[in-house]
Order: sequence, then C-alpha cells, then structure tokens
Amino acid sequence: MDLTRTEVTDAAVRKDRRGSAARFGLLALPVAFFAAFFAYPVAAIVARGLKVDGVWRFGRIGEVLAQSDVRHVLWFTTWQALVSTALTLVIALPGAYVFARFEFRGKQVLRAIVTVPFVLPTVVVGTAFLALVGRGGLLDQLWGVRLDTTVWAILLAHVFFNYAVVVRTVGGLWAQLDPRQEEAARMLGASPTKAWRQVTLPALAPAVAAAALMVFLFTFTSFGVVQILGGPTFSTLEVEIYRQTSEIFDLSTAAVLTLIQFVAVGAILALHAWTVRRRETALRLVDASVTARRPRGAGQWALLGGVLLTVVVLLLLPLAVLVQRSLDAPGFGYYRALTRADGGIFLVAPIEAIGNSLGYALAATVIAVVIGGLAAVALTRRDAGRFVRGFDALLMLPLGVSAVTVGFGFLITLDEPPLDLRSSWILVPLAQALVGVPFVVRTMLPVLRAVDVRLREAASVLGASPWRVWREVDLPMVRRALLIAAGFAFAVSLGEFGATVFIARPDNPTLPVAVARLLGRPGELNYGQAMALSTILMAVCAVALLVLERLRTADRTGEF
Repeated sequence: MDLTRTEVTDAAVRKDRRGSAARFGLLALPVAFFAAFFAYPVAAIVARGLKVDGVWRFGRIGEVLAQSDVRHVLWFTTWQALVSTALTLVIALPGAYVFARFEFRGKQVLRAIVTVPFVLPTVVVGTAFLALVGRGGLLDQLWGVRLDTTVWAILLAHVFFNYAVVVRTVGGLWAQLDPRQEEAARMLGASPTKAWRQVTLPALAPAVAAAALMVFLFTFTSFGVVQILGGPTFSTLEVEIYRQTSEIFDLSTAAVLTLIQFVAVGAILALHAWTVRRRETALRLVDASVTARRPRGAGQWALLGGVLLTVVVLLLLPLAVLVQRSLDAPGFGYYRALTRADGGIFLVAPIEAIGNSLGYALAATVIAVVIGGLAAVALTRRDAGRFVRGFDALLMLPLGVSAVTVGFGFLITLDEPPLDLRSSWILVPLAQALVGVPFVVRTMLPVLRAVDVRLREAASVLGASPWRVWREVDLPMVRRALLIAAGFAFAVSLGEFGATVFIARPDNPTLPVAVARLLGRPGELNYGQAMALSTILMAVCAVALLVLERLRTADRTGEF
C-alpha cells in the first residue's frame, strides 16, 4: 500500500524524535557523572581561590601571568610535553606495528610487560630513573654519565611511562585493518613506503591522534616524574600547583594556574576533535587473528629484534632496578616489614594496600566502562548534534586538569547531603574512574566509528530494536576494543595518585599512596619497603594484564 506524503513525513519526524531521545538518554548518565564529580569540585576549588569576601578577583590572573617564574613554568611545561610526545611516537610506533602484525612466542607476556610501566605511580618511575641516571646510578657506575641534571632524564622517563599508550591504542586498531588494501596498492605499483603512507597511515590517523593526545596530556600534567628528576631547575604546571597548594598555601595562585591549565587543555582537545573529524573515514576491519603472522625476511626479523631491544633497555631495565632494590635486605626483609603496622603513617600493615587497590580498581573499572561505553555509543550516532560533539572533548578534560585540584575539590564539595561521601569507600573509585573514562572512550571510538553504518540500517529495516542492533552488529566488532578499554581503566586506576592521596583514608591506603608515604620518610627501611610495594604492584599488574590477554585470545578463538 502506498504511503501519503504526510505519513512519510510523520514517520520521519517520529524517527528523528526517537533518535534524539535515544541520544540524550545515552548521554544522561555520563553528563550527570561529570557534572557532579568533575565540574562541580573543580569549579568550587577555583571559586574559593579567586573569590575574596564574595568578590571575584579576576585581576589576579594578570598578576600571576606577569611573574617571570610562572612564564618559565608555562614554557617548559609545553616544550617538554611536545618533545616527549614526539619521542614516544617515534619509539613506540614500531612496537605498535610489531604487536599488531607479527605473531611470535611470548607475545602475550611481552604485551603485559609493556603495559606495566604505565600503571606505576609516577613517583616510583621518577625514583627508578634516578637510580639509573643519577649520582651513583647504573650509568654513573658504568660510564661515569649522569643525566639527572638534564631534561633528558625527564624525557626518557615520559617515554618509559607512555610507551604502552601508543602500542595498545594504535596497535589495537592496526591489528584490525585489512592488510589487503595495502597489498592492492603494492600491486598497482606503489612502493612499500608510499603504500603505507597513502593507505595505512590515513586509516590509522584517528588512533595515532588519540594516542598522541593522551601522551601529550600526561606529559603536560606530569607531576611525580618532574618532581623527582626535575629538582629545583625544572617545574611543570602540575608541580607548581601542588607547591602552591601544599607548601606555600597560596590557593589564589594555584587557582589561576589551574585555570590556565584548564584553558590550554580545552584548546588542545578542541583542535584534536576537529582534526579527527576531518580525517575519519569508514575503515575496513577484519578479525585481528588473521592479520598477524610470523616475521618474514631479514628486515622484519631485524624490526622485531629492535623492538625487543627497546623494550629491554627502556622498559625492563628500570623495572629490574626496582626489583633489585627491593631485595637488598637479606631474607626478604623489606617484604616481611610490610606485614607490620608501625603506628605512624599507617594505621594498618602496608601489605593491606594491595587488597584495597584491587577492590578500588575493580569498582572504578566498572564505573569507567559503563560511563565511557554509553558516551562512546552516543558519540558515534549519525544524528549527533553540536552539543554531543562538544561533549566528546569535555570527556578528556580530567586527563588535563590537575589531579591535585580534583582531589582537593572532592574534599571541600562532597561533604554534605545529597553527596556527603567523605566516609564512603566509593569516593576513591569515583576519582579513579574520572581518569579511566577518557581511556574507554578513546579506545572504543575509532572502532565504533569504523563500523559500516549500513549494517545498522539494514538491521533496523529488518525490525531489530536499537538494543538488538547494538548487540548483533556493534558488540561483535567492538568486543576486543571493550576488553582493551577495561584493561586500561583497571591499569590507570591501580596507579592513580594525584587525587587519591587527598581522599584515601589512613586505614585504607592504596598502593601508590603507600609507596609515596614510605618514600617521604627518611631511612633505608622505608625506602626498601617502597621498592617492595612497587615490585608487588608490578606483579599484580602483570598478572591482571596477562589474564586480560588470555581473555582477548579466547575471544578471538571462541574458546573460554
């Protein structure tokens, strides 16, 4: 039966309304979450710093920017972040290719090892590199070379910390790109370099941009690494905010620096979102298990050997230093000391931080996957409006805003009904989930946007509900990315320190907080216990990541 023009128009209107309702329904929970646990605490802490007797002092911004030491901090923060990002991409992209395209013995174990440095507390990373490149360190003992007084120590530590971001973010998409597209270009006469540059690189651009963005944000807001390796010479905005808040107690200056960091990160995210939207195209994805193969030829074996050498020198050597320092005491003395409460900085035995961290990280992962998954699905809808696209950039702001500000904001805002959470255990997972959500969104978006929209439309035409379309079309394609996102959220939750140090209760410390407290106390025993806890954290992360790798492998083969 033919439909009248009015009936067709009414059907289109109803479809648009259902699409709008679905879109805003998906965003309702993420928007509420970020409004309550990010925007409100940050706005409150900034207002407290810039308001005096109820009057806003915006002139304070110009006063702070006029200070030469502040301008120097701004310049160094930006410069070192750009150089750190470039170095990380250059060193890590070959690793992303190897993990995506090569199949070799021990690949799962090596993938887990590569990710472990990323979850270490930044204070531990700084200490490990100080042991390598500082006075009396390994380089000093072998060749008389010291790098602790130069910026190179900071740059190398940032590459160590962020190597996994590029490998897993870019490699996750690279493994699912159909290699036949590049092979077709080769058959048409293109050189290997030209085929890669014109076919593969444009397809990888969204993932590379996302990885570069995350690396830049982490290095732009670097705290523990610069605090230890930078000394009095080098200071980032994050270090300066902490110093103004905790040491000088100048909340006004700290608020201005927080605003500067907030605006800078917002501009970067807006530019990134615009660039990614211009480059994104429909990708042809295949099962990752059919793209990986054993290396062929001397060149590919040399590439694999070079990546393995990079992992050993850049990643394993600092980790080996931590393990060696934790075993300095005879009879595992530092580990045995962790089972005793000293009644000082810990109300419980430091070993209990392991269970606390695992429980908090699991809860934070669930929160991050739910919030980030809903947001990612909403952002991939074709009817997404300007507000939704803007929310894409806002989701990344927790990575660029001072964790010190967020943690302090939790303390002064979530202290009265209906959000009186000061005595609740959920406060720590909420803070950790804020950092995990951007990883979930950034990991899932490139794959979700690569799903051919015609598959969804065909399922809808056949009468499938939106939920069934998601379950039957999207979920099989993004299941692998979802597992990677969950692993990232779990990893960053285990290592989160900046906000947790303000809100973790003395009787329920996390591993990073316990390590930082031990490092802050003088004495060989405290230092050794910090190294022992760091080694335990590495082991816990390695086991968790190996389990994740097994799940991903089982998902590809259909065996559980």
